[in-house]
Amino acid sequence: MILNKLLMSLIFTTISALAIAKFLPPPSTTTAKTATSKKPPAKTDKSSAKDVAIKPSEFDPKVKASQDFFDHINDNWMKANPIPSDKSVYSMFDILDEKSKLVVKRVLETAANQKVTPPKGSNMQILGDFYKSGMDTAAIDKAGVSPLQPWFTKIEKANTPAEYSSLLASLQMRDINSPLGYYVDVDAKKSSRYIFYISQGGLGLPDRDFYFRTDEKSKKNVEAYKEYVKNIFHLSNLDKTQTAEKQMQDVLEIETALAAASMTRVELRDPEKTYNLYTLEKLKSEYKNIDWQAFFDEMKVKPQEIVVGQPAFFHAFDSLLSVIPREKWINYQKFHMVNSNARFLSNDIVTERFNFYGKTLQGVQTMEPRWKRVSRISEQYLRDLIGQEYVKTNFSPTAKKRAMDLVDNIKASLAERIKQLTWMGPETKAKALDKLQKIDVKIGYPDKWWTYERTDVSKQPYVLNVMNSAYGENLRVLNRLDRQKIDRTEWGMGPQTVNAYYNPLINEIVFPAAILQPPFFYEKGDDAVNYGGIGMVIGHEITHGFDDQGSQYDAEGNLKNWWTDEDKKRYEVLTAQFVKEYNAFTPLDSQHVNGELTLGENIADLGGMIITYNAFKKANGNNTKLINGLTPEQRLFINYAIVWRENLRPEALRMQLLTDPHSPGKNRVNGVLSNLPEFHKAFHVQPSDSMFIKEVERARMW
Repeated sequence: MILNKLLMSLIFTTISALAIAKFLPPPSTTTAKTATSKKPPAKTDKSSAKDVAIKPSEFDPKVKASQDFFDHINDNWMKANPIPSDKSVYSMFDILDEKSKLVVKRVLETAANQKVTPPKGSNMQILGDFYKSGMDTAAIDKAGVSPLQPWFTKIEKANTPAEYSSLLASLQMRDINSPLGYYVDVDAKKSSRYIFYISQGGLGLPDRDFYFRTDEKSKKNVEAYKEYVKNIFHLSNLDKTQTAEKQMQDVLEIETALAAASMTRVELRDPEKTYNLYTLEKLKSEYKNIDWQAFFDEMKVKPQEIVVGQPAFFHAFDSLLSVIPREKWINYQKFHMVNSNARFLSNDIVTERFNFYGKTLQGVQTMEPRWKRVSRISEQYLRDLIGQEYVKTNFSPTAKKRAMDLVDNIKASLAERIKQLTWMGPETKAKALDKLQKIDVKIGYPDKWWTYERTDVSKQPYVLNVMNSAYGENLRVLNRLDRQKIDRTEWGMGPQTVNAYYNPLINEIVFPAAILQPPFFYEKGDDAVNYGGIGMVIGHEITHGFDDQGSQYDAEGNLKNWWTDEDKKRYEVLTAQFVKEYNAFTPLDSQHVNGELTLGENIADLGGMIITYNAFKKANGNNTKLINGLTPEQRLFINYAIVWRENLRPEALRMQLLTDPHSPGKNRVNGVLSNLPEFHKAFHVQPSDSMFIKEVERARMW
């Protein structure tokens, strides 16, 4: 399916990669005793401990809660749970994802092992043939890159602007990386309609800055990438008339030029800068080396207005088309044809790709079992076929009801907080409350499922099944342009996905079924633990509607300023404190968290915790019941630390710091809690402790 770059930059997720926690432990023994010594002994309910999975014995007594809360709660778990060789990070998200993958595996194997051949186009036929083709390594190795040969020929013959523009559209509709990315989504400035977007792309390295960094690690990564590009040309038998060295140089020349014209990740966070409305006529007049009519004809769409994400990039791309010789573009497109499909080809190419993107960039030691890799691609392109089966045995209506109660309580908490704010005036408050009230909530799974009648899957090579499935998904996205109104029932994730998101274009929060399980959520468990887990996730997603990006969209999802000038200025002063605080975190050697890149997630973390804590206090009343010697407040903060429990390889941590809008788990936990007087009180944090921030220096918002 199309990587919807606007949607993915605006759908604010709760996680950075796959990362969360396991079962809970408490503060050190001395801290727990101190927490109860100033009041009459409260009744301890030990029988409930198994329900909430809080185990004080799992805490690290050598690390004080007041000095490093993340390590105090998670250090022993981290030591006892080394990263598996096929992962770059290991966390609760990974543990839950493994459980979800087993369900997906059962679904796919059932479809693949039907005793009677299912009808063409049926769910079982599509799932079964897709999975079988992906698991047939003998056929895949025998075919090599031969299934791509017709595409290599198309690339060679695309000599005119019309032919090349048509080729770009055809490649993009099969999810082949190219400079001209596109998607169709809700119009950010007229949220009652869909509109066509184009956006920058075409790079083989993870980020434009990778091409220009001068530190030794970055230079080694670029050299490793050059070797990878050469090896791909050789393994694909594409270096018969030219040397792989020359072909690699062509690819790097084009990619470096594209990278130089690309916006940075921080620049891409500004939705006003990436919303540039063009008519079709203006598009044609400004970028003359791209035949836009041929491009749109290939897609069978007729957009009259188009949003250009990065005009300067497309001016550069348009110029490069006339400056760089055609044979270099042929090498560039052939490389990306193979690179985009490398996971679906013969074992030598799969291994080569893994050695660079897995080992070198992420530090992963071994590949996942093949069934997991095929399952992941199946989920990407056949999401709802799998999701329908997943929810039959893995979702409880009772869980949905309790989760919805948490949502209502947390929304009410934010409403109270907004009304009490001293830095926001009445006019802005009224609009903020209106936006909050209109947030749509989706929990569990969609009311209606996608259908796959245009997905051509058969007993053909795996790579062709993948490309055809991508084509079917892109047709689904393009057909949005034909709708008279937007479809608010669509989901951006499947129910089997361990994640959640906020979408400002719809003003909605979405919680798939797979995240409604421990340690996030206990259907019959302790409220304190649930508020610290899924409650915090809910609060986080709601707060995204009011972070530095989400706050630029109104209650209907339009990119429109609804703040008074004075309130906006006060808001920006508050956000500057977040940037300053998180810039000071140094998780790896001298490498800092990027406070500007992670600003939205950091605001959502702290705001989410504040409103969740207040919602819990209101719901909990005066209940002071101890469980395993822990107060309700302690249990809430502990589970928050547990859900962000993670082990990361140095390479993966470096990649996260360079490219991810989320701070590392340790900084998310300690960064948030250090700002909260409620946390200081619960764990008796003193001004001399590392977990204490002076009031004047604290980040705050809601």
